[in-house]
Amino acid sequence: MIASYRFWLTSGALASSLLLGACATTSEDLPPAPARVPGAAPAEYLVGPGDTLNIVIWRNPEVSTTVPVRPDGKFSTPLVEDIQASGKTPTQLARDIEKALAKYIQDPVATVIVTGFSGPLSQQIRVVGQATRPQALPYRDRMTLLDVMIVVGGITDFAAGNKATLVRSAGGKIGQYSLRLEDLVRAGDITANVEMRPGDVLIIPESWF
Repeated sequence: MIASYRFWLTSGALASSLLLGACATTSEDLPPAPARVPGAAPAEYLVGPGDTLNIVIWRNPEVSTTVPVRPDGKFSTPLVEDIQASGKTPTQLARDIEKALAKYIQDPVATVIVTGFSGPLSQQIRVVGQATRPQALPYRDRMTLLDVMIVVGGITDFAAGNKATLVRSAGGKIGQYSLRLEDLVRAGDITANVEMRPGDVLIIPESWF
């Protein structure tokens, strides 16, 4: 309960600081978000808290199991406790499990299948402000702004959609870009659609008119 409360406090502080920053820098001052991210490699899926792991140990069904990743990013198996999962690919995690089980099983071969996708917080896309359902959602390969809008139910009647801001971290630097959500969602202008990247934050301000 305490951990959950702290999470919401942190999320609220993040949303407030981002919204204040967006107000200080209007979208008219920002460059438009690029339709495609040049040189961006396909993002590998990273395991995060809330994911469910189906762990299969070849020829050892008694230690094969399905477990959730805890809020601390770890999980436990019948033979090994507290394996770090958050931030790793399923393949990396399978190799870690094999090393841990090598103490008990000769030449273990592990396969990790992820279900109930959430991913680490650093990889999620956050939508704050005047979306119908503001939320954090897991990134999917080749995800676009239109995909995000479908998940959050579009924008509210009070949204200043064409003054929305995209906050993106790349190469250790934070960049801000303008978006045209009004044109995309309500006018169907597909030229306003842009590619999303893991960790993007979408800020939708309220219209004052």
